[in-house]
Amino acid sequence: MISPAIIHLDLDAFFVAVECKINSKLRGKPLIIGGGNRGVVAACSYEARKFGVHSAMPIYLAKQLCPDALFISGDMESYSINSHLVTQIISDSSPLFEKASIDEFYIDASGMDRFFGTFKWAVELRQKIIRESGLPISMALSVNKLVSKVATGEFKPNAERQIPYGFEKEFLGPLSVDKIPMIGKQTASFLYDMGVRTVATLREMPLKFLYSAFGKNGTSIWNKAHGIDNSPVIPHTEQKSISTESTFDNDTIDVKKLKSILIAMVEKVAFKLREQKKLTSCITVKIRYSNFDTETRQLHIPYTSSDHTLLRTALELFDKLYNRRMLLRLVGIRLSGLVHGNYQITLFDDTEETIRLYEAMDRIKHRHGSEKLMRAVTLGVSRRVRMEMNVFKG
Repeated sequence: MISPAIIHLDLDAFFVAVECKINSKLRGKPLIIGGGNRGVVAACSYEARKFGVHSAMPIYLAKQLCPDALFISGDMESYSINSHLVTQIISDSSPLFEKASIDEFYIDASGMDRFFGTFKWAVELRQKIIRESGLPISMALSVNKLVSKVATGEFKPNAERQIPYGFEKEFLGPLSVDKIPMIGKQTASFLYDMGVRTVATLREMPLKFLYSAFGKNGTSIWNKAHGIDNSPVIPHTEQKSISTESTFDNDTIDVKKLKSILIAMVEKVAFKLREQKKLTSCITVKIRYSNFDTETRQLHIPYTSSDHTLLRTALELFDKLYNRRMLLRLVGIRLSGLVHGNYQITLFDDTEETIRLYEAMDRIKHRHGSEKLMRAVTLGVSRRVRMEMNVFKG
């Protein structure tokens, strides 16, 4: 019988690593990525983590903990490009892989020991990624996704570890219970109050007790504590939507400013769409009021990737959506129903000159960056507004 062999790869401080790749002067410095006093930390360097800074922490608190840190708003376009580069390297080398997030991957290498050492192959793949992408990445190999993920997190940065078959419990036993995925702060606090602090102690808890305390999650916790995880590596799939949103430093009712921001967003996602040679058939506009009420409105449209078609639709949706005239704290745009395809000429809107114009604009943006060419109405907006690109997979 072939023993399972699951490799977990996790890019070390990915956003920070990309920034240091772009600007080597940032290396070794406390670096925090996140924008605005009302935002949160998207990522931070290991140097900043020494001061207690961590992801999802409010920016104002990070500034208090590490006042000498360098703060960067971040560039999701660069992060996406580098993520795609690493994905391509893994895709070219791996029999079956799953992209769990922008910086995290699983590879099912079961059966490869019949031809050559799986761990040796994993080490060589890691070195190839580092060499070709210029980014640091950690790797761990075990019998399942759970143990490999925990091992990567435990030994990173710069990790290369193997948990041999049969040693899963021995590895997990001394670790704190909060090292187990799905055990969050509340669950960990509950277990701490009962004197359960290590995975080894957690294993001694009866399954019936955990089930009565946590329901179905209790069964999953019991399995994970015993190193049991049968979840498969899901083959990498293409994204189903692309979106961006912006939270303002100050809530606003300035419709002209809001529409300028929305136009800048549409330009950004439309360029990303054409860059990936995809078309969209559905556009959604999202707004969030100062009282945190959130509303969305969407419209299905003929397949397109043109700025002017998407802009017209987005502005129409915004006008229908924003009718309470209350202060807004967030606006967002999402394109879904994506399919592969090149730019489509519509019968009434487009001309040959329009197509050539888009092609020329995209060449400039691709070569020099999407913010080097934009509509006049968005000047000063694109640089000021912190945009976070999110990719959703179906």
